[in-house]
Amino acid sequence: MKKLFGLLLALVMMLACAGCGGGGEKKAEEPAPAPAASEQTGSKIGALMPIGLDEEGYKRWTKDISEVEGQTVYTAPSKVIFFDDMNSMIMALKAKEIDRFATPRRVGQYIVARNDDFKLIDDNLKPILGYSMAMEEKSKAQVDEINNAIQAMRDDGTLDKLIKENITDLGGKDPVATPLPVIDGAPTLKVAVTGDMPALDVILADGSPAGFNVAFLGELGKRINKNFELVSVSAGARGAALASGQVDILFWVLGTYDQDGKALPYPLDNMKGVAISVPYMMDSRVGVALK
Repeated sequence: MKKLFGLLLALVMMLACAGCGGGGEKKAEEPAPAPAASEQTGSKIGALMPIGLDEEGYKRWTKDISEVEGQTVYTAPSKVIFFDDMNSMIMALKAKEIDRFATPRRVGQYIVARNDDFKLIDDNLKPILGYSMAMEEKSKAQVDEINNAIQAMRDDGTLDKLIKENITDLGGKDPVATPLPVIDGAPTLKVAVTGDMPALDVILADGSPAGFNVAFLGELGKRINKNFELVSVSAGARGAALASGQVDILFWVLGTYDQDGKALPYPLDNMKGVAISVPYMMDSRVGVALK
């Protein structure tokens, strides 16, 4: 079981270098294409604030990943600007304060579907992302129980069904807010949700968590005989919420995996205190930019 004390969502999203075409004899010259985003020095890339990772640490980690995966776009010149929440990052893109931002593919698809002035770029860059749950290390037995339930949900098709109903088929529509089931006499675990990973993790305008997070936790609770209480915190405040005991579980942390599903190093692996579950969903990565 890999351990970390951090969320590493902020992976650099770079455009693939544009090919250069040669002009044939007597053919009209075409204007040279504008440099791709990955070729522009000083390009500003938005990312959700990682826990315990500053910009220099981020650059060191992306350099390590580029060496492991053989994908040099991670080390192209750029400046990462961290945000505490998704809404602030979206507003910064609209205001042209950043050139694009990094996000998992399913999240990017949902955001683009709700914003006509946005587009997806950099689809399917390596490495692959895996969504997991995180708890304090002292709760490892609970994590093992969650792991068994996640595997059972994967084996019987429940996970695929929940993803299809609450993410894939949603488009840009708001998910439905449904209450979590309550099991009489069962213990309650507080889970941090952010609204910063729509449609995986959505909080509606009225403050109600909705969509996949509710559907997944409702099913998980039945299988492990636990009640879940959802606690809304920003992505940047989740580490403090877990460390202080405000919550028992972080609903999502992002790990990185190679094309064969092997876990890649985290920059905070040497820090102890947090245990993470097996991934309950895998995803690729994209950038989101203005059209």
